[in-house]
Amino acid sequence: MINPILRATAALALLAVASVAAAGAPADKAVADKLRAVLAMPAMGLEVSSVETSVIPGLYEVQFTTGPVVYSTATGEHVILGDLFSVDEKGYTNLTEKRRDGERLEKIARIDEKDMIIFSPQGKPRAHITVFTDVSCFYCQKLHQEVPELNKRGVEVRYLAYPRSGVDSPGYRQLVTAWCAKDRQDTLTRLKSKESVPENVCADNPVAAQYELGQQLGVRGTPAMVTEAGTLIPGYQSADDLMVTLGLSAD
Repeated sequence: MINPILRATAALALLAVASVAAAGAPADKAVADKLRAVLAMPAMGLEVSSVETSVIPGLYEVQFTTGPVVYSTATGEHVILGDLFSVDEKGYTNLTEKRRDGERLEKIARIDEKDMIIFSPQGKPRAHITVFTDVSCFYCQKLHQEVPELNKRGVEVRYLAYPRSGVDSPGYRQLVTAWCAKDRQDTLTRLKSKESVPENVCADNPVAAQYELGQQLGVRGTPAMVTEAGTLIPGYQSADDLMVTLGLSAD
């Protein structure tokens, strides 16, 4: 009997020799229309946003608007939910995560910087991170204490709102208060320092939209950081650790 691990490794290795030239191209219209019709389930909030070819012949990458990527047969009768890897002499590469990286960058790029709360270093930044934050979480508060050091080392911190308890929760209203403030940086800092700040809920604030975006991008807790490469870093990292993660010297 073939060892299951060897069999799985051999199967993954086939991905390395599969042609990737066609991967990521729009699927044939007939196939795309078929999969949209079969896989879309409005009652469950599942709407197909794109159908593309994959590195595996006969399987298509189907992206749901507010859901995951799945790999489907041409008929839509069978789907695979999970990450797809390629294997070569360098090891395993998560192709699905690389796709997510690109989607994160694309969606974050659509956000106007005026809708972020940005802490910038003096001079030209060496790098920036986009941070989904909540004022009430301990590790968000801890990360915020690292912002001056990150700025000192040339890293710009761009905050987006992610109220963990959802829209209309106390945490949501605190974040709205920060985003609606005249001095948003100071108000966010005061709230994260557990100071009492009068509630200020203005119209047309971006907090709910940013919360929804975070869910689309795979944020499940705070802080959640997205690098310039689109990589999602869940959880807290110190300034020293972040410099290593970002590939920057500690100077």
